[in-house]
Amino acid sequence: MSLRSGIEAHTTKLALIAPGGFFYALHIRFALPLLHHQTYPKGWTDRYTEEAYALRDPIIAWGFSQIGAARWSEIEIPDPFNILGQAREFGMIYGVAVSYGPMQSRTIASAARADREFNDDEIADFAGEIAKLHDITEPPKSLTDAQVEALRCVAEGDRHAAAAARLGISESAFKARLSSARSALLARTTAEAIQRARDNRLL
Repeated sequence: MSLRSGIEAHTTKLALIAPGGFFYALHIRFALPLLHHQTYPKGWTDRYTEEAYALRDPIIAWGFSQIGAARWSEIEIPDPFNILGQAREFGMIYGVAVSYGPMQSRTIASAARADREFNDDEIADFAGEIAKLHDITEPPKSLTDAQVEALRCVAEGDRHAAAAARLGISESAFKARLSSARSALLARTTAEAIQRARDNRLL
């Protein structure tokens, strides 16, 4: 199974556990996640984004202060903007939060439902899927010399043909190296791969 297929498989399992929607932010570094995904109602996500609630969300605050899993009703962090109360308007009445991984690469996730509290088995299943997602998307500790050379050429402004000539390889081989680097870094674009490589001191 490819990495992308693995991510999709775990994400599908999360959707089955969380009828009211869910979100995950994997490997948060420098305030930004390596990957994120959410399925909460659009009205809620629009409001959440417009109001910049991520900076004030008690679930996010809990995720940076604790490791483990907890029902929203068990989290005793002040919510002066009534974010959880507002979420109830969109059917997100009961929820669970999960925090996993070291502080320098923290993964935070949450799930909601409208009808009842999540039971212990559901919480364990949700937390388990998040842990698996965190583990399979662990940023690489290093890149191959070929991947580094390819990214460096683009970072220095070379076009593909010029970079290939500089490295003494075909343009298709150069593109294959870039593709390999993007895949290793879970990046959609070469620019994103370069930034992630720099953030992780691989370039």
